[in-house]
Amino acid sequence: MGRAEERRARQRGGRRAAPPARSSGTAAPTRPAGTASVGIAEPGPMEGGRAAARRAAQGKGGRGKAGKDKGKDGRGFIRRLFTWKKIVGGFLGVCLLGMGAFIALYMMTPIPAANADATLQSNVYKYSDGSILTRSGKLNRETVDLAQVPKEVQHTFVAAENKTFYKDSGVDLRGTARGLLNTLSGKGAQGGSTITQQYVKNYYLTQNQTVTRKLKELVISLKLDRQKTKDYILAGYINTSYYGRGAYGIQAASQAYYHKDAQKLTVQEGAYLAALLQAPNQYDWAIASDTGKKLVQARWNYVLDNMVEMHWLDASKRQALKFPVPKAPKAPPGMEGQTGYLVDAANAALERQLVANGTASNINDAEALVTQGGWTVTLNIDKKKQKSLERSVKQQLTSRLDAKKRKVDGVVQAGAVSVDPKTGKVVALYGGVDYFKHYTNNATRKDYQPASTFKPVILAAALNEDAKTQDGRAIDANTIYDGTSGRQVVDNGTKVGFAPPNEDKQNYGKITVQKAMNDSVNSVFAQMGVDVGMNEVMTVAGKLGMDTKGMQAVPAQTLGSMGASPMEMAGIYATLDNHGKKVTPTIIKSAERKNQPVSFPNPIGSQVITPEAADTVTSVLTGVVDDGTAKTSVASNPQRDGQQVAGKTGTSDNNKSAWFTGFTPSLVTSVGLFGEDPKSHAQVPMTGATGNVPGSPSGRINGGSYPARIWAAYTFGVMDGVTKFELDTTQGAAVQPSDTPSSTPSNTPSSTPSNTPSSTPSNTPSSTPSNTPSSTPSNTPSSTPSNTPSNTPSGPLDNPLNPNDGQ
Repeated sequence: MGRAEERRARQRGGRRAAPPARSSGTAAPTRPAGTASVGIAEPGPMEGGRAAARRAAQGKGGRGKAGKDKGKDGRGFIRRLFTWKKIVGGFLGVCLLGMGAFIALYMMTPIPAANADATLQSNVYKYSDGSILTRSGKLNRETVDLAQVPKEVQHTFVAAENKTFYKDSGVDLRGTARGLLNTLSGKGAQGGSTITQQYVKNYYLTQNQTVTRKLKELVISLKLDRQKTKDYILAGYINTSYYGRGAYGIQAASQAYYHKDAQKLTVQEGAYLAALLQAPNQYDWAIASDTGKKLVQARWNYVLDNMVEMHWLDASKRQALKFPVPKAPKAPPGMEGQTGYLVDAANAALERQLVANGTASNINDAEALVTQGGWTVTLNIDKKKQKSLERSVKQQLTSRLDAKKRKVDGVVQAGAVSVDPKTGKVVALYGGVDYFKHYTNNATRKDYQPASTFKPVILAAALNEDAKTQDGRAIDANTIYDGTSGRQVVDNGTKVGFAPPNEDKQNYGKITVQKAMNDSVNSVFAQMGVDVGMNEVMTVAGKLGMDTKGMQAVPAQTLGSMGASPMEMAGIYATLDNHGKKVTPTIIKSAERKNQPVSFPNPIGSQVITPEAADTVTSVLTGVVDDGTAKTSVASNPQRDGQQVAGKTGTSDNNKSAWFTGFTPSLVTSVGLFGEDPKSHAQVPMTGATGNVPGSPSGRINGGSYPARIWAAYTFGVMDGVTKFELDTTQGAAVQPSDTPSSTPSNTPSSTPSNTPSSTPSNTPSSTPSNTPSSTPSNTPSSTPSNTPSNTPSGPLDNPLNPNDGQ
C-alpha cells in the first residue's frame, strides 16, 4: 500500500460503515489473503442476517415503499411546518404584538374633550310642505354635585350596573372582549361595560357599535380611572345618562318622574331611576306595556337585592319597601296640543328604522341617538288635513264633553289616523285632547279592542283562501248564514263552547254575509271564522298589517278581542283599499343628521291577498255605509256629495271602545274612542257620555255614532272632488242575492234596496245597492240552500260573554 493510501485509511479509522453489499445472489468480493483489515468491520452473523433481510425487502417492495415515503414526506412537511414549538411561538408573538399595539394605542390616545353630542342640539320637525312644526326645545338637563344625591341613591346605580365599581380598574375585560366579538360577528351589543366605560361612551365618544370605538372606550376608561376619583366618575355617569321622557341626568329625571329634586329622592325612587337606564322607553311606567311594567319591577327588585348583598341596605328595611309608581309626565314646552303626539310618533318610527338599518344595535341606543339632537325630520303630515282632523274631533265630540256635569265624560279619549292608500303616507293624526293633559298617544296605543272592525278581515281570509262552509258552500257576500243571537259555533258538528250574542241579543234568522256585515251580526262571523279556520284568519290578519305576535287563534278573536291601534287598523283598511297590496302607514317623509340621511323602506309592499278578495271586501263594506250601521252618520251626511264610501263600525265589550274605520279611493281614516279612567288609567265603559248619544237610546257610544260622525266631518271636509271605487270583483257593490230564502225575516236582504238612503247620489255606479237584485252575479252558487245547514245549530243563549258588540 502506498503512503497516501495508508494515510487515507488511517483517516477513515474505522468510522465508516461497511459499504453496502451488492444485490442478492451476487458474491461479495474476496479480500486477498494476507491483506490486513483497516477500518472495515466484518458483519457478524446477526448483522449479516439483518442486512440480508433488508436487502431482500428492498428488492421486493422498493417501489411501493417509495410511494409510501412520498405520502410520509407530505405529512412530514406539514408536521415540520406546524410543530408545537412554532405554534406556541406564533401565539406568543401575536400576544406580544397585540400588547405592543395596545401599549401604543394607550400612549397615543388622550382623554378627549366632551363629544359634540354631550352639548346636545335641538331636533327640527317639519310638515310635509317643509314648514316648521316644532323644535325639540332646550335640552332637559341640569348637572348636580354628587353631594346633592343621597348616598343610598348613589348606591342604587352601582348596584344596578357595576357592583365592583369601587374596586375595579374602570374596565371589564371579559365584557369588553364579548362586546368586541359580538361586534365583529354582527350580533350587536351586550351588557358587561362598567360604569366608567358607560360614562366614557356617553360623554367622550358615541353610541356607534364599532371595534375602534370599543377599543378607545377601553383605553380612555383605564386612563380616566387612574386620573379621576370614583366619585367624579359616578357623578359624571348619573349626570349624563338618559332616563327617558327627554330627561338627561338624575336631576331632570327626578323632576320628570317624581316631580322633586334629586336630593329629596328616596332609595326606592332611586332604584327605579337606576333600573330605567337599562331600557328608558320600555320601562317608563306611563307608557309601558304590561310586560314592560313586570320587567321594570323585576329590575327594581334586582337593584335593591344587590344593595342588601353589598351591605348598603338593611335587609329588614328592604323588605318594607314598596314599588314607587312614578307620577304622570309633564310635557316639555312647545309640545302642547297635537304637536307632542306627532313628534313622539315620528321619533318612535325613526328609532325603529335606525335599528333596522344597523345604525343602532337596539331600540335603547336608537332612542339615545334621536334624543341627542341634531336631527331634521320631515313628516308626511299634511297641514290642512291635520287641522281639519283636529277641528272635526272638537266639533263632533270634545265640545260636547263636560266632566263637571257627567263624570263619565272625563273618561272618553279619542284617537285617529288618516292614511293615503296610494302612498302609505300618514297625512293626519290625532293623539288626544292635549299632549300636556294626556301623555299616551291614542293614535298608536294598542291596548283597546278593535271589536267589529275586525270582521272584514275574516271575510278577506274567507275570500282569499277560497273557504267553504262546513256543508261545502263557497263563502262570499251572498252566502246564507244563521244570524240567531247566541247560537253555538260548531266545528264539523262539534260545539266549540263559544256562542256570542248579537248586539241587544237581536235575532236575524237566515241572512246573507252582506246583511251580516251591514248589521255587524256576531253569530255569523263567529261561525265564519271557524269555517275558514282561525289559523288562516290570523295569518291573513298578519299579512294585512295586524301585529298578531302572541295572539291565540281562537273563535273569540272573531269579535276583535285582541288589541289594536288606529294606526294599525288604518293600515289594514288601506291594504284593502289598495287592492290587496300591503300598505304600511308611514309618518316620516325624510330624516337626516349632519347631512347623513336615513333610508326608509317603501310603504307600499307586495300583493298580500288577491285583488278580487280585497275588492270584494271593499264592495261589501259599501253596504255598511249605504244600508248598515254607518248609514245615519255617514251616508246621510249632506257633505257627502255623491262620494262613494266603504267602512265598518265596531263597539267593544262593555262599551270600553268604539270605532269607525272608513275609506274612499284616496283616503283611509280610522277613528277610535276609548274609555280610560283618568287616575288609574284602567279601561272603563263610556256609556252615557255626552248625555245624548245620537241613535242610541241605551246611551251606549257605538261606532256608528261619534266615531263615524268625526270620520264624515273630516273626510268630506278635505275631499278634492268625488271619486269612485274601481273594483275587480264579481260580487258587485253590496249586492243582495236574488235567491234569499223565503223564510228569511222581513227585515232581511230582500227589503234592503228599498230603504237605501234617498241622499245616495243618482250617479252611484251601477254596481251599488240601488240596482241590486238584477245585477247579482250569475256565478252565485246555485246550490245555496233554502235553509240553514242542518249541522249549524241554533242553540240556546248559553254564552258566558256579553260583548254587546256589533255597531
